[in-house]
Amino acid sequence: MSHSFIDALNPPQRLLMGPGPINADPRVLRAMSAQLIGQYDPAMTGFMNETMARYRQVFKTQNQWTFLIDGTSRAGIEAVLISALRPGDKVLVPIMGRFGHLLAEIAERAQAEVHTIEVPWGEVFKPEQIEAAIKQVQPKMLAMVQGDTSTTMNQPLEHIGDICKQHDVLFYCDATASILGNTLLTDEWGLDAVSVGLQKCLGGPSGSAPVTFSEKFVHWVRSRKKVEAGIRTAAHQDGIEPMIRSNYFDLPMIMDYWGEERLNHHTEATSMLYCASECARIAINEGIDEAVARHELHGQAMLLGVQALGLKVFGDISNKMNNVVGVYIPDEVDGDKVRGQMLTDFGIEIGTSFGPLHGKIWRIGTMGYNARKSAVLQTLACLDACLHANHYKGPQGEASAAALNFYASQA
Repeated sequence: MSHSFIDALNPPQRLLMGPGPINADPRVLRAMSAQLIGQYDPAMTGFMNETMARYRQVFKTQNQWTFLIDGTSRAGIEAVLISALRPGDKVLVPIMGRFGHLLAEIAERAQAEVHTIEVPWGEVFKPEQIEAAIKQVQPKMLAMVQGDTSTTMNQPLEHIGDICKQHDVLFYCDATASILGNTLLTDEWGLDAVSVGLQKCLGGPSGSAPVTFSEKFVHWVRSRKKVEAGIRTAAHQDGIEPMIRSNYFDLPMIMDYWGEERLNHHTEATSMLYCASECARIAINEGIDEAVARHELHGQAMLLGVQALGLKVFGDISNKMNNVVGVYIPDEVDGDKVRGQMLTDFGIEIGTSFGPLHGKIWRIGTMGYNARKSAVLQTLACLDACLHANHYKGPQGEASAAALNFYASQA
């Protein structure tokens, strides 16, 4: 009997300097390889409670309901919108890039009445624009992105919570790409719901979506509660109709699983729980503000480096995310060819963009484990070499020097 040999999984070595995912911290990868335990083992429920406590620190919140949705960051978005929005409920979505369009689409699939306002890609909203739209639409919820990697913009949020409070609007933010790389103050800014992912500044792989919810938000979604037949008891009362359209993303049921009742819903993704918990542990040990400052430092070094190369930076730099920069691809080079050479010859990945920016800009990230000096300098030296190998006419040899000088000035 012939036996065919099957190769072991052996991905190529890459330095991921695009808009995410990035290289996971080695400590996170080690945590993910820990042995599984049963979902009701006291050690397991203890880990779940510990993870909730850790993410309260990451989100800068006192919210009891701070936990994980099993799935990528989009799972967190879907859980929030499908649980909070009944068919016909009004939602206002300010769009400043690709991921605003995503929020609008998911809200539409939840059969909400979706209202949008837009600014050109590369700009952010002013509070008065959002307030004017809230007065006009009178939505149940405002749903917006903090950091949109498609445009590299970071939407200021600090005045928007007060506006939502005045008009009795639930305030939801997708902060997947911005958390830990940029300041996010859940309680201070009056956010009712925040969802994120691990694959950007938190330094993990995609696959778990940390969320946090205010008491006001929890009270609202709990009013739609329905407990499955087979696990319900006489003590369980159904909420108002219509019920939440998704079973998997039904937040009241997920909260019953994470809460003291431990009412069976899904089976917690144990390896991803270990992973998410380790991402938060590393962040807390560094310090949340210190992590933001680190992203700011290395993001600034990358910005100065690409500017020293003579590349034009995309968008409103004063509102740029710390952890990603967009640069216009020079006219005389083939953008995909440069990116391809960086990947195949140097093992370094940078990103292109979506929609109106596709093929016009590159997006270079400094996130999580890769927000470090060596990764920034390697990327700048590689970009410099590949640009000039592809007939670029701009400055040569200046990028790394500019970054090194900046680092020296900050020491």
